[in-house]
Amino acid sequence: MVTLENRNWKLESRIMNKIITNNSNATIKFGVKISKTLHGGETLALIGDLGSGKTTFVKGLARGFGVKNKITSPTFVLFKLYQTKHKKIKWLIHADCYRVLGKEILKMGLAEYLYRPDTIVAIEWAEKLKNLPPHTIKIYFAYGKNDKERLIITK
Repeated sequence: MVTLENRNWKLESRIMNKIITNNSNATIKFGVKISKTLHGGETLALIGDLGSGKTTFVKGLARGFGVKNKITSPTFVLFKLYQTKHKKIKWLIHADCYRVLGKEILKMGLAEYLYRPDTIVAIEWAEKLKNLPPHTIKIYFAYGKNDKERLIITK
């Protein structure tokens, strides 16, 4: 099991938030909390190993924006669009770069959503993208001390 402490991530010195969630419900609640801080136009780079909580976190984002759809990983469809109930943020885009090169997913239409002020883009495996927008918020996910615990760092 890979934990944050033994990853080769180059973390900047400025950390906005560091939390440990003890189960998937707590990870969802953290996603809801983050959704309340977003204004529109942000890109969220979700970085972490398989099963580390990225999709679970997006379930929380979607809940925070009033999305009623079932949220699943877009690994095979590459990205999904969800209409929100938020006043200003109209779209949540959930992308997954696990199976493709970053530049390929951008050419497939993801790029047109990256700078829209009425949209939030959450990208799993975002480290595969070379040129993330300057307004990108990086969120790192790692396993904790047991199967359910997750360490989440946002910056």
